[in-house]
Amino acid sequence: MSAGGRNEPAITPALVAEHGLKADEYARLLTILGRPPNLVELGIFSVMWSEHCSYKSSKRWLKRLPTTAPWVICGPGENAGVIDIGEGLACVFKMESHNHPSFIEPYQGAATGVGGILRDVFTMGARPVAILNALRFGDPDHAKTRHLVAGVVAGIGGYGNCVGVPTVGGECEFHASYNGNILVNAMTVGIAPAGRIFYSAAAGLGNPVVYVGSKTGRDGIHGATMASAEFDDASAEKRPTVQVGDPFTEKLLIEACLELMATDAIVAIQDMGAAGLTSSAFEMAAKGGMGVELDLDLVPVRETAMTAYEIMLSESQERMLMVLKPGREAVAAAIFAKWQLDFAVIGRLTDTGRMVLGKDGTIAADLPIAAVAEGAPEYDRPWQPTPPRPVIQPAEIAVEGDPAALLRRLMASPNLSSRRWIWEQYDYSVMADTVAGPGGDAAVVRIHGGNRGLAMTSDCTPRYCVADPVAGGAQAVAEAWRNLTAVGARPLAFTDNMNFGNPERPEIMGQFVGCIEGMRQAALALDFPVVSGNVSLYNETNGVAIRPTPVIGGVGLIADLDWTQTPAFKRAGAAILAIGETKGHLGASVFLEVIAGREDGAPPRMDLAAERRNGDFVRGLIERGEIEACHDISDGGLYVAVAEMALAGGIGAAIASPAGGPSLNAWLFGEDQARYLVATQDPDPILAEAARQGVPAARIGTTGGGELTVDGAHPISLVVLGRGHAGWLPDYMAAPGI
Repeated sequence: MSAGGRNEPAITPALVAEHGLKADEYARLLTILGRPPNLVELGIFSVMWSEHCSYKSSKRWLKRLPTTAPWVICGPGENAGVIDIGEGLACVFKMESHNHPSFIEPYQGAATGVGGILRDVFTMGARPVAILNALRFGDPDHAKTRHLVAGVVAGIGGYGNCVGVPTVGGECEFHASYNGNILVNAMTVGIAPAGRIFYSAAAGLGNPVVYVGSKTGRDGIHGATMASAEFDDASAEKRPTVQVGDPFTEKLLIEACLELMATDAIVAIQDMGAAGLTSSAFEMAAKGGMGVELDLDLVPVRETAMTAYEIMLSESQERMLMVLKPGREAVAAAIFAKWQLDFAVIGRLTDTGRMVLGKDGTIAADLPIAAVAEGAPEYDRPWQPTPPRPVIQPAEIAVEGDPAALLRRLMASPNLSSRRWIWEQYDYSVMADTVAGPGGDAAVVRIHGGNRGLAMTSDCTPRYCVADPVAGGAQAVAEAWRNLTAVGARPLAFTDNMNFGNPERPEIMGQFVGCIEGMRQAALALDFPVVSGNVSLYNETNGVAIRPTPVIGGVGLIADLDWTQTPAFKRAGAAILAIGETKGHLGASVFLEVIAGREDGAPPRMDLAAERRNGDFVRGLIERGEIEACHDISDGGLYVAVAEMALAGGIGAAIASPAGGPSLNAWLFGEDQARYLVATQDPDPILAEAARQGVPAARIGTTGGGELTVDGAHPISLVVLGRGHAGWLPDYMAAPGI
């Protein structure tokens, strides 16, 4: 009888390929083991060496990102990043993808994405206080899009609402590149005592290894491997690899873990996410330089006759692995019994450096931990830079039309229309600390018990990234920084979710390399490090890749919530000031796509020094109480930003284009970066101070009335504008075909 047990299948090249290992990777495995693996061992190697778990194509490039600052407590490498937010508290946050599962089974894929990212945060000792999500769907006319939107949104709401954590922000975009591979990126933000952060490195010879939470089933087996392969026409057959979540159990698990964390019982803790018990056990042991013996017969299971292979590779949800101090098992067991959760001592730490798995009285696997957890090949894949696109001059875009009609078309287009239909399905006020929920530049959540707040946002502009990955990567970081600034926050750090196609194609790897370089430049210029993140590759179907989508989840601190700003115009008669320079860049813009039907051209130039200067200036205005509304200028340009401020406040505006500036359409709809709109009752001191600091600033209009006008003409009522803006998404989702 082999080490894996009876009825062991032969390890054939076909079986190895089914597990996602290339021939050279399997040869590497054989060299490490000095023998062929059994089926359990092959399964363990396959998930631990998957792209999803090992980052084998991205690791060398991720190391280029800045990850440190005086306020960073823990950067990348743990379950989540940790930053110091003062007064003895820390903010813990991370973003992760659940793209492939959500395409196959949208409700459960999205729901378990939320559950997994919640566990990443409370594993560190933090109480989750907010959820965000960044969603990308295919063309609205694609046959599956409406069904996928309905399922994903319901899954996010169904899990987040039940678990009692507010879903406060995010983004949603439609484009044909996501027809065969949607993106569902989930982010959680939590707060913990700065001196009580929990880590995952196992320690203590003989210490007990403890399993807690839900029982293990057969759902989600090979989820990590599935998430590391591109799709084809048979993708629906992968439905059994999608996990099934239970938010009510997750809520119990949060409370039980936090209660145990208030004692001195825990040495190390890790959630069972991708690759389940395998990744949690191997990663904890590898970080601590320990060995582990596990008796899989002691693992709580919900199905009969589960094999060692199934137990180790299951991705059943709401489970955690802990190392406890000896003698503290009874204390922990009592807490988990109180919360009606499973608790089992399933093994112990050794000094052998090996993972030894027992099942049914036999050795199911015996593997060197470091070689499995850290021995995956690290690829330096060939890459090609993205060819530069020509800069489109505004005069080259022959678009005629009344500005009011153009604005109305833009505001009712799929990517600029209101997302209210989505966020009304989320509970964004539970916990009673939400200061600003969905719909603004950034969400704001009160730090409970005081008057300070955390601002948070999710941002990316994939049309810039596909046009110029370096500029697009920089712009994603800068826009997150800008959105935090626009509500009055000091940006502190970000998490990223790097969504790309097949890295084995040099042009796709070039997109990844370029975006990383742009992100690096922006992070350094803005003093805005990355502290956690996720890489999701192979997002393509039948060789058609998604647009490169490096989503940035930013977090900032607001020292005094009394000065938090929102985009809404507050009263008539306020001056509207544009901060930043408007040149009228229309390449790769929403205007070009929606109005001209084109997706070409270079994206706007990134001036990171201007981003820092203009943003710091605006934040100062907010902190001194000199303005009464603020909004960053991004998709759709200046006139779309004015319209959003007017609709949010129910107050119109009259704006005037500058003499000698760009053409009217370019001035209204150009997407030059590093810009903000502010409203104030006293513009002259602000304009004077801007001039002293070298910040471009100009008065462009005045609030008032119930319509928008440009140069005293082209009126459009807020009622008409708002009807189209608010109506596109609910009308689309109400149409038959879900």
